[in-house]
Amino acid sequence: MNALQLSKSQKRIVRQIIETGLQREYEAGIKKLDKIISGWKRKETDNRDAYMKLYKSLTNHDKHIARRYNRMTGSWYLHIIAAQLADKVIAVEELNDFPEDIRQKIYLLSGI
Repeated sequence: MNALQLSKSQKRIVRQIIETGLQREYEAGIKKLDKIISGWKRKETDNRDAYMKLYKSLTNHDKHIARRYNRMTGSWYLHIIAAQLADKVIAVEELNDFPEDIRQKIYLLSGI
């Protein structure tokens, strides 16, 4: 079996892992925004600076999310998981449900 050809059950697992990672990425983005808002509430920055920081942070994070997840088709599943792994959005242990050859392909793609 080619490592890029996943069974239906493996694709289901991949989609679950990708969704878990995506939720973590949303959370990280929200935490960045919260930090900016907290500083604004403590009067560490004025309204315009806080607004611009929020806008820039959200825009940059949204572009990152779009680049990684907008092409989420079967042929990109392992690449997306590899990118999540490389960025430490998911852990190596979360790949334990895959056969060794698929895990090795993900490791290779992630560069870890």
